[in-house]
This record gives sequence, structure tokens and C-alpha cells, in this order.
Amino acid sequence: MPSHKQSPFLNFTRDQWSSFRADTPLTLTEEEVERLRSLNDPIALQEVTSIYLSLSRLLASHVEATQALFSQRAEFLNLSDTKTPFIIGIAGSVAVGKSTTARILRELLTRWPASPKVDLVTTDGFLFSNETLRKQDLMNRKGFPESFDRRRVLDFLSRIKAGERNVTAPVYSHLVYDIVPNECVTVDQPDILIFEGINVLQVSDLPNDGDSVPFVSDYFDFSIYIDADAKIIERWYIDRFMRLRETAFRNPESFFHRYSQVSEDSARSIAQGLWSNINMVNLRDNILPTRQRADLVLHKDASHAVDQVLLRRL
Repeated sequence: MPSHKQSPFLNFTRDQWSSFRADTPLTLTEEEVERLRSLNDPIALQEVTSIYLSLSRLLASHVEATQALFSQRAEFLNLSDTKTPFIIGIAGSVAVGKSTTARILRELLTRWPASPKVDLVTTDGFLFSNETLRKQDLMNRKGFPESFDRRRVLDFLSRIKAGERNVTAPVYSHLVYDIVPNECVTVDQPDILIFEGINVLQVSDLPNDGDSVPFVSDYFDFSIYIDADAKIIERWYIDRFMRLRETAFRNPESFFHRYSQVSEDSARSIAQGLWSNINMVNLRDNILPTRQRADLVLHKDASHAVDQVLLRRL
């Protein structure tokens, strides 16, 4: 990150950030946190108390301000009172804990006093099918920007932001490692939408005609980047792979079932290769460069605990 004087972010230690919780109530139990966390992400209730309650309070202020601004603009333009969801984007590397963060935030936000409707959608469903990726020789680039149906992502978010009802998103199966044919989830005018994926802050070439919206993040009201040192993420990735080898990969229907049949040393070597040749390349070339575009960065230490919070200056 840039030096303090150059950075567009305010930098807070864990203790400083925790103090911003104020009187925000803790509405999750240890059992619920256990249910919400992802494999190999040892988040505990203390992490929710120290980090996520302050974040929930900050988001509450942003949602309130955005809703007030929308009402003022609608009155100024004499528009009908169309409901416009507040969209939160969550980005970061594979294995860094995005899914856990997204699920915990969703639970905390739905338990605000106003009981808002909060939906969560991941970008996995917007990957091209394996059949399409194979035809385009992109299977080894799965998760890279070019492996996603960006037009479909933009269409989905534009419909959500326009306040349309019953907007559908495709469904992805991690078991078969592919899009589920003829299956979708429906998002029906939520108060808040959390949109989570490795490259939701990704930029692209500007259109020559200047007519189209070039960035997915143009639809976000607030964005979060989950960060950690690359060597630490590598260890998390390999550890998770080895745990999956003993669990989900043992299912004969799993796309990765073959990895449960090899020796532990071979499996570790495979995981190392997948990280070095695919995921690390994607992190270095596409994901990490988007960190500076986030409104807030949660930096984790080797234990998965957030040790530093960077908040973009207004």
C-alpha cells in the first residue's frame, strides 16, 4: 500500500477499529458464526465483535445517507418512489475469506432494527459454462476476467439497480465445478444486495463510443477488499485443498474426485501447481491491482484475524 501521506485511505489498527462499534448490539451467537464460516476460515465470535460490528455500523450510516440522497433526488426530479437497493461489492483472492465475510455481513445487516431484506449473490454463477470455456481454451483461465459473462453481470446489476422485481442470476455448483443448467436464484427488490467475487472491482478497456458502462463496480454503493500477504493466502489455499481432498473431493460426483485418490504428497504438489500457475497469476495480474479501488480494505494476518482496516477518505 502507499505510504500514509500518499494513501487515499485512513489506516486503523484492530483496536482502533473495534472502538467504532459504539453501542452496536451483537446479534450473532458462536453457533451461528460456526455455521456461516467457510472451510479453513477459523473466524470466531470475537472477530465479529471486534471487526464486523464496527463495519455494520459504518454501512448503516452509508445506507441511511444513500437512501436520503435518493429520496431528495426523486423529489427534485418528481420521480415515482422506486425502490433502489444499496449494493455492496466484496472482492479479494480465492481462499482469503470473502464468502465468510459476505455471509456474516448479510446476517448482521438483516438484524438491524429496521429488519432490511438483504440478498447475497456470488459471481461464480456468471462464469461461462465448462463447455464454453473448453471451446475457447479457457479452462486453465477459469476465474480470470475473461472467463466470466461480463455482459450478463452488467445486465443483472443494472436491473437490480433499476429496482426491477424478480431478477434472476445463474447458479454455480462447486461440486461439479460448473454452471447448473436451467437453475437460477431470484432477487426481488432487496434493500441491500451483497455481490461477492474475486474480480468485482476489475476494470476494463473504456468503450470507444463512450455509451456503455465499463465497470461492474459502477453499480456499487460501497466496496470491500479482503486482503492478506500472498504467501499467507497460498498456505490457506493449499490447506483448504488438502482438507477438501478428505471431504468434498471424496464424493464420486465431484469434479475433483480424482484428487482424493492420489497420495498426500501428490495432492499437495497438485495444489501447489494450481496456486502457482493459475491462482497466483490471477491474483498478481487481475485481483490485487483492484485493491486501491475499494472503499474499505480488511487486511488479515496469518491467523485469518483482521489486523488492519483501511477506509477510503471522503
